[in-house]
Amino acid sequence: MYKSVIFFCFIFVSSENSLLATRFFNLFSPDLTMQFNIQLTADGIVKYSLYADKMPLVKEGRMGIKLLNQLSFDKGFELVSIDTSSIDLFWEPVWGEEKRIRNHCKRMLVHLQHMSTGRKWMIEVRLYNDGVGFRYIFPVQDGFSHFIIEDELTSFPLSDDHSCFWIPGDSDSNEYSYSKTKLKEIYALQGNPGNDIGFKSLISDTTVQTPLTMRTKSDAYVSIHEAALVNYPAMMLGIHRKSLTLKTELVADAIGNKAYLNAGDQTPWRVILFARKASDLLRNRIILNLNEPSALNETSWIKPGKYLGIWWEMHLKTKDWVCQTNFDSLKHKSHGASTDHVLAYIDFASAHKIPYLLVEGWNEGWENGDGGWSERKFIFTKPYPDFDLNRISKYAAEKNVRLIMHHETYGTVTDYERQMHDAFDLMQQYNYPIVKTGYVGRLVPRGEHHDGQWMVNHYAHVAKKTADRKIMLNVHEAVRPTGLHRTYPNWISSEAGRGNEFNAWGQGNPPEHETILPFTRLLGGPMDYTPGIFQLKLNVYGLPEKQQVNTTLAKQLALYVTLYSPLQMAADLIENYEKHPIAFQFIKDVATDWDTTVVIDAMPGDFVYMARKQKAKNNWFVGMITDEQARDHTIIFDFLEPGKKYEAKIYMDGTTAHWQSNPMDYKIESRSLNSKDKLKIKLAPGGGCAISLMQMD
Repeated sequence: MYKSVIFFCFIFVSSENSLLATRFFNLFSPDLTMQFNIQLTADGIVKYSLYADKMPLVKEGRMGIKLLNQLSFDKGFELVSIDTSSIDLFWEPVWGEEKRIRNHCKRMLVHLQHMSTGRKWMIEVRLYNDGVGFRYIFPVQDGFSHFIIEDELTSFPLSDDHSCFWIPGDSDSNEYSYSKTKLKEIYALQGNPGNDIGFKSLISDTTVQTPLTMRTKSDAYVSIHEAALVNYPAMMLGIHRKSLTLKTELVADAIGNKAYLNAGDQTPWRVILFARKASDLLRNRIILNLNEPSALNETSWIKPGKYLGIWWEMHLKTKDWVCQTNFDSLKHKSHGASTDHVLAYIDFASAHKIPYLLVEGWNEGWENGDGGWSERKFIFTKPYPDFDLNRISKYAAEKNVRLIMHHETYGTVTDYERQMHDAFDLMQQYNYPIVKTGYVGRLVPRGEHHDGQWMVNHYAHVAKKTADRKIMLNVHEAVRPTGLHRTYPNWISSEAGRGNEFNAWGQGNPPEHETILPFTRLLGGPMDYTPGIFQLKLNVYGLPEKQQVNTTLAKQLALYVTLYSPLQMAADLIENYEKHPIAFQFIKDVATDWDTTVVIDAMPGDFVYMARKQKAKNNWFVGMITDEQARDHTIIFDFLEPGKKYEAKIYMDGTTAHWQSNPMDYKIESRSLNSKDKLKIKLAPGGGCAISLMQMD
């Protein structure tokens, strides 16, 4: 439901003298603390600047688009008119971190015209109290119907050499751990190179991905990202160290072009978020507000929740995705998606009221491996012979468990699109409400990239087609999110980052990793991080002695609160949950959809303390996580409803807990709390604390 107040103003420039007088024009945020300026130079180049509290954030950044073999939108333009307006409305997401979101900004639409040819374009700006978004619009006009983008000229000249949290620019993977350096010290190929990433396409030593989050000398925070990435390649940022300038770098297609557009199209929003303190950045909702409202008329079928999975054991190499009759070749591993094994997981999910179950390795094609860049690898309608689809589906329905179908493509995207209709028919026939898609490896069409325009359009195509079938969508190995889950709320989660699975191989994830993600990757949307691993030392499965999940058990519980997703996995093997039933109770209790989110305190790379109120209930959940440092923090429970009592269960690190040496030491306490209470929590190195607060009658 929308409640809005919008005010309009129109300025028309009608003479040469007034044009000269309006080469510089500005826009102020609703609270007047932020200022966005646009300037037309004498040769018709458009530049902009951004100020917060009268201090420059971006100094004379370039605007414009360079076209291939056509007159570009880069210079020779004059101002025609300006529309200004105020937007102030509230809207309710289908699911989210809050029940109600305010969209409050000042809007400016700048109409420009080429001085010699009359070609028109527009720049739309929306300025908030905590940041700005702007985009380019290409209106329909005579003699201009379609065009190819060769380069986007948008730049971000920064005011200082900020400290940056960054991952290297890559056209095919975002599964890197973060580096923290000054802007001038970024050498992308020498950061965290991602040697444990299966397929990657690093761009250059001076290119990073967005969101790029920066800390200023005054301890304010700036983050650059994009919103509403539709029909366009993802934006990377090229670094010009000497001038402290970031420039938009678009992911190219197979022949080197960046994007193919038509008159009437627009670019995604270029977004600059601003926070006076770190915790405020986690409250920023500009990216969501810049996306279009839900395209779905009816959404009651979209149900957030938790899921188990036949998944982790394959990463541990105790079971296999492949069904083979030559068992010697499996080295004593068995097929994970066998009927009996799936039925056991259904029983566990039903007994513990976990609504969803993911089964990977159910269909033919896994035996092909990466397939040598072939056109077809999987059949999405043909189960392996030991996966009794009919029996499993009927049993799940009897047990009130809904199944999640897995569509791994190994990059054969064109073939997936050919099979998609029949695959979704099969899902509906057997009552599967969610599909998890995957795009591991090199793509077909050959030469295309995961972050290029072709794949961006594919992700949106799948979101639309699944919505038509009332199927929820969880995407892995895809472009990082830009808020499109507002428009397509069935797009319920994405991986698009370095998740928990990386702890099963390679270098794993450093203890600080989960404290950085909310300030970077999660600014664009929810992440299917797959928390909830209890058996943290992985050598018990025959993996190398040092292989482990680099957190404490209590931190794994806290991640359900600090890393937002409306679809949360209980990722461990069910036998490990059976060994720790009291700790598992938090996973059973924790919500996945929220009325309110309170950021208690947070600092990227150090710690995140957060509380969330369950949707439509007066229950709260607290998550506290730290990096490799031990920390103490006293929680004040003033976010609780005054006059009410809450039964608190506190899942905390044990006295000898340590992420590396003793990660499974934890303790649980129960007590009654109210809004006036305080509680001192000690976090172990790499540790955490999770608290459930259930209102008492």
